[in-house]
Amino acid sequence: MSIHPLLHTLRSQKREHISGGLYESLLYRMTYHSNRIEGCLLDPNTVRGILTRGVVQASEPVRVSDVLETCGHARALTYCIDTAEESLTDEYILHLHALLKMGQEDSGVYKTRRNVIGMTMTSDPKDVPAHMHTLLTEYTALSSPTFEDIVDFHYRFERIHPFQDGNGRVGRLIAFKECLRAGIVPFFIADTKKHFYYRGLHEYPTQPGFLRETCADGQDTVRALMTHFEVPEK
Repeated sequence: MSIHPLLHTLRSQKREHISGGLYESLLYRMTYHSNRIEGCLLDPNTVRGILTRGVVQASEPVRVSDVLETCGHARALTYCIDTAEESLTDEYILHLHALLKMGQEDSGVYKTRRNVIGMTMTSDPKDVPAHMHTLLTEYTALSSPTFEDIVDFHYRFERIHPFQDGNGRVGRLIAFKECLRAGIVPFFIADTKKHFYYRGLHEYPTQPGFLRETCADGQDTVRALMTHFEVPEK
């Protein structure tokens, strides 16, 4: 199987430590927006400084947890790029969570306490292993996952909400990795679109098109970056 031009570019720029390229731009944009959706208070320039220069430079005091999770998200995203062709397994997802939440409580393990998404109930902790097994078995049986399949997996993963914290970020990272594996332009959700994203998740059982449209809009964001850096879609 040939490597998608986007994946090839990301890997080569990472390997060659290219500054100011697509890899660096996508790394800091996805990290900023995905963490911001979940309540991170760091501004874009602070996130860029942490990821490109290893410097925390901010006009106001910053939370240590925000810095840790900025580094963790970048570490997990890089892992997704490095391992894009690997099959999705329970162990892979747990490791991804461990990278995101490294050094923090409940890192790399499934939840032990109940949680919710807004007003929506999620899987009981005791049911998480079985629910994840079913989800992964059904998804990995697909020979060529489509964009719609990946969005559907994302919804079902978020509905299970297998971790105590970090579910949204891990779910979006998985979707990014699976798009790369399938040769599909990936998507990321901008913080400014989070209300559409949450509405899409909430209404998915009856109106799946809303979440698909929101994710497709996130695809256009990545396409714009690819066009800017002259990376072909195919």
